[in-house]
Amino acid sequence: MARKIKSDEQALWKKVADTAIPIHTAMADPKPKTPKTVFKSSKPIVAKPTFPLFKVGSKSHLNGNPSRKEAPPPKIRMDSKSFGKLTRGKLRPEARLDLHGMSLSEAHPALQGFILGSAQLQRRLVLVITGKGKPKSDFSLTPGTQGILQRNVPIWLAQAPLSSVILEATPAHQRHGGDGAIYVYLRKRR
Repeated sequence: MARKIKSDEQALWKKVADTAIPIHTAMADPKPKTPKTVFKSSKPIVAKPTFPLFKVGSKSHLNGNPSRKEAPPPKIRMDSKSFGKLTRGKLRPEARLDLHGMSLSEAHPALQGFILGSAQLQRRLVLVITGKGKPKSDFSLTPGTQGILQRNVPIWLAQAPLSSVILEATPAHQRHGGDGAIYVYLRKRR
């Protein structure tokens, strides 16, 4: 049950309502009525370009900047059946390396030794645990919460000499560490 409005509240509301402008009249006539003045200019009037109506979720039909095209999906180098099992967490890693608490100068040689040693031992799937990193403060200059190792390990895996022994590197399934770990699928030795 609603309470009754007091007389002083009603008087206050009337004062506020008297100062309000109805939406419908403001929308119908947004410009104040002033006499039109015509200015003569020596410059030619250039028409503004009109753009077609764009709906969220639809693709643009304009020829935009060619350098801003959508990136193609990453090329998978391993067979799709094995990759599906890998991304669903069905394959078990044969070895794992935990880089938690290491600095960049400690983690890089440890990663190289682990990956190259695993390739020598003819392992196929290894897990590199980077951790998710500490959340950044609100005053941080760089956006995101990604840790320094989580950013750098994929770069190191794509560089020589590790790239020559790696077939695929992809984020791990949740049961093996999720965003804080990376599956590294190694090439077969011939």
